[in-house]
Amino acid sequence: MKVKAVELRKKSLIELRQEMQALLREQFNLRMQRGAGSAVRTHLFKTVRRNIARINTLLQEKQTTEGKPS
Repeated sequence: MKVKAVELRKKSLIELRQEMQALLREQFNLRMQRGAGSAVRTHLFKTVRRNIARINTLLQEKQTTEGKPS
């Protein structure tokens, strides 16, 4: 489930933003499952959070290299 930075670097800004939206939705769903008391695999919280951080870092890198402010 871990997303490798090498794979992410090949993606465009639009694809990275779509991936970010999917991860944010997954993080939200995990929080809702935990709040509802259903059995949640807690290791997924850490994995999703780190994947979001990876994509944020790459988005910042791509935006600065293209000269576009966020």
